[in-house]
Order: sequence, then structure tokens, then C-alpha cells
Amino acid sequence: MAEVERETMEYDVVIVGAGPAGLAAAIRLKQLDADCNVVVLEKGSEVGAHILSGAVLDPIGLDALMPDWQAKGAPVKVKVKEDNFYMLGEAGKIRVPNFPMPPLMSNHGNYIVSMANVCRWMAEQAEELGVEIFPGMACSELVYGENGEIKGVVAGEFGISPDGTKGDSYEPGMELHGKYVFLSEGVRGSLSKQVIAKYELDAGKEPQKYGLGMKEIWEIDPAKHKEGTVTHTMGWPLNNNAGGGSFIYHIENNQVYVGFVVHLGYKNPHVFPYMEFQRFKHHPMVAELLKGGKRVAYGARAITEGGLQSMPKMVAPGVALLGCSVGMVNVPRIKGNHNAMLSGKAAAEAAYEAITSGRSGDELTSYEAEVRDGEIGKDLEKVRNVKPLWSKYGLMTSLVVGGFDMWTNTFGFSLMGTLGHGKSDAEATEKASLHKKIDYPKPDGKLSFDRLTNVAFSFTNHDENQPAHLKLKDPSIPVRVNLPEYAGPSARYCPAGVYEFVEEAGKDPRFVINFQNCVHCKTCDIKDPAQNIVWTTPQGGDGPNYPNM
Repeated sequence: MAEVERETMEYDVVIVGAGPAGLAAAIRLKQLDADCNVVVLEKGSEVGAHILSGAVLDPIGLDALMPDWQAKGAPVKVKVKEDNFYMLGEAGKIRVPNFPMPPLMSNHGNYIVSMANVCRWMAEQAEELGVEIFPGMACSELVYGENGEIKGVVAGEFGISPDGTKGDSYEPGMELHGKYVFLSEGVRGSLSKQVIAKYELDAGKEPQKYGLGMKEIWEIDPAKHKEGTVTHTMGWPLNNNAGGGSFIYHIENNQVYVGFVVHLGYKNPHVFPYMEFQRFKHHPMVAELLKGGKRVAYGARAITEGGLQSMPKMVAPGVALLGCSVGMVNVPRIKGNHNAMLSGKAAAEAAYEAITSGRSGDELTSYEAEVRDGEIGKDLEKVRNVKPLWSKYGLMTSLVVGGFDMWTNTFGFSLMGTLGHGKSDAEATEKASLHKKIDYPKPDGKLSFDRLTNVAFSFTNHDENQPAHLKLKDPSIPVRVNLPEYAGPSARYCPAGVYEFVEEAGKDPRFVINFQNCVHCKTCDIKDPAQNIVWTTPQGGDGPNYPNM
């Protein structure tokens, strides 16, 4: 495509992504200097449209950013009243008592929230301070300065035809330049991935690890609803097929968040994460809770799980990676939003210091130092060995040995040092011939649902008159390699039914990408054995339109 001429807009700081990290950064910059010129670019149709999280929120991030958040009306109101943990068998359960668990596992003082609604509220606070927020503005390219630094992004390009040419309604978008660019795109962000590769920010680090989180919102019988109750489970139905577990959170208005996480380091390519989630809801404990209720929303999102040893370098000339662009989730606590907010605050303070001293386009090294040495680093250091123990030795070993390691870390030491993860999730996938096929029961349409039916409850929409945003490096690999050697895992690991192998009598199989279904979870970019699928941004505003996820 010929070089495009675009208008430019100049800012002090350009922030990509209106999640908790990006919005926290914007708010903090304005708190420090009301005249700081800040813009936030969000690819979703509105702030919150692409936000999906559990979520039990540790308010430490909000406390640090806006101590008066309660007086300002933050949608953070449902305190955790009861905390349950169960090991499930196919028909039964065993309650794991709370007292042996390390103190950091307690949810006392935490809140059950919709992070989509928290982000909508944070956006209101940012705009009141003078931050410019532009939803529906996908950032498709990085803009580099004369010395190789990142000086901005391209946002708002529309009207490219499916064949890649400029259509009649083509709009070139704009270049938004800043003294610094913050990438707070969430997990496996497309621009963050480019920055990490270009500047080799992951050199010497362990490979990042991921989970796939799937979530439904249910309205249930008021007699069964217990606002403030938090329940987590492990064991069935995953057993030894994959790591992971479930969450059930009782929020307001007789609603519950029902979620399921599958660690993407599983070996057996026959594993079907979405169907594991659907099967889970037929456990007697869950089925009884949901009986007579109705599902009102569905979504899915990848989760960064590598922890401290997988966090890449967070800064390069002109750019800083925030929140899940780095990977700041505390895996055993199943929490990362508090760290995302703290990272945004730290990045803002580093940029403010740099700008006021006349700098721009350099590395914000003080930001990285604060993340690694401050509250975020301390939070992640205590749990750094739980994920590698789980990946290598299974659930029971990670519970016993990992629990012991978290206890010793409470007192500032670990007998194990820092364990490595070894393989990436893509590399962990083994040949189909080494594993048995898994027989999954058919969804019943009452408790469990097929993918396409559920995707309709993510309110996903993509304009079909654009190129597919899911790119294949080599179009032959799905049929030539992945189908015969790995039984076509993309047809299963995608929680939205984007990928399918179509077989017709007398013809070779065809690989079909139904990009209109994509909920932007990024699992394909992570788990594809050949790393052949590249997730890129569709045009702005496309994708899921989550309500109170």
C-alpha cells in the first residue's frame, strides 16, 4: 500500500487502551499537572466494551490513585462476605478450609466488581480532569522518530476493503504523537508484541505463560443468591488434562459471575477449553445454583500468568508497557487489576518527572524500577513459584509445595529460589497421536450452550467489508501441518468458533476463519503450535460489546 498522508496531533502523553492501567495513568498525569496534554485511545465502541475480568478487586490500586473513590461514587460496593474453596470430583466436592492458606489468599477487604463498569467510571473521572478519551479508535501502527524512538501511533484508519485496497469510504486515520507513549492494551497487545520483539525486551526472561478465562453472567433464583459470596474450585472436569479452575461470584441484582480458567500450557491438543467450561456447569453444586436462572452475557479473554520471571523489560525509547501488556497478574490470588492501576500511576509519575525536566523520547527507567521494587514486585515475588510448580508437577503438588513456598515468602525467603517455566504454551502442545481424544457431552441448551449461541451473548460485531484481522504467516500450515499432526487444535482452543476445518466429499479440507465471531481473547496468537496466527486490530469499534463484565 502506498504511503498515506495523515494529519497529526501532538500530546504530552499518548495512551493506548482504556483499561485500568491506561486510565489510572491518565488520571495521575492530570493530578500531577492539570495542563498536561493527555489522550487515551480505546479500540472498543465505548470504554468498557472490551473489558472482561473476574473480578474480585483488591482496592489497593484505587486507594493509591483516588483515596476518595467511595465518595466519588465508584461502582465498587459489593464487599466479599464469604470465601469458599472446593476441590471437585465428578459428582461431589470437598471444602478446603481457609485457615491453612497464606494470608495473601484472603479476600477480606476486597470487592466483587464489574471491571467494565469500574473502567467506565474511571473514564468519567479522567474526563472531568481534562483527559481526552476517544473510543472506537483502534491503533494499528507505531510511529517512529528520527532516532528510532517511538513517538506516536496511527489511530482511526477505516474503510480498507477485504482485499487490502482502500475502499470508497477510506479514512486514513491520524498520527497522534507524544513525548511518551503508554501501551496499556491488555494481554498480548498487538503493538506491545511489536515493541517487545523490536527492542528484545524479553531477552533473558522466562517465556510468558497464559490462561484462557471464559465468563458468563447469570440471573439466578433470588432464594439462591448470596451477595458477596466468592467461590473457587479446582479439580473436575479438568483433572489432569489441563491446569485451571472456576470462579463463582455473587454480585448485585441476583446476578452471579460464573467463570472458568484453563491454563494454555496443556499438552493434549484434543483439550477443548470452552467445552470444559460448559461441562463444569453440570456439576451438581453448580447446576443446582443455576437451575431456573438464565445466562445474560458471555465473553472470553486470555490472562497473563507467567508472573515475575516472565515480565519483559517495560520501557524502550519513548514507550512504556503498562499492566497486562507486561503481565502483572498474581495467579494464586486471581488478581491483576490492582497491579494494573499501580503500574499506570507509576508510569505517569515517571513521565511527569521526565517532561518537567525537559526530556522526551527516552527510556522511563524510574517507572520500571518502581514496578519491580515497589508494591507490584513485592506482590508478585511472594507467588512466583506457584505457576511453574503447577505446570510441571500438577495441581496437588502446587497446592502443597506452592502453599508452603507462599508461607515462607510471607517471611521474606524461599527455599526454592525462583523456578523457571520452560516451554511457551505453543511449544507445550504435543502431537495428537500421543493423546486420547476427549469425548465432550453435547450442550443441553439450558445450563450449557454451543459456542455460536454463546457468542451472540458477547454482542460481538465486525464489519465484514474489511480484511480479516487474524493473519496467517503461512496459509498452508493449518491444513498441511496442524490438522494431520495436532488434529486441528484451533477448532477447539478458540472460545468463539472463529476457526474451522471444512471437509467436503472429494475435496481437500479447507481452513476457514470466521473473523466476525472474534471476541479478541488472543488465544490463537498464543496457543497455535506453529505460532502461525497473528492477531491484529480490526477497525475501531469492532469486536465484543460487553455490558457489565
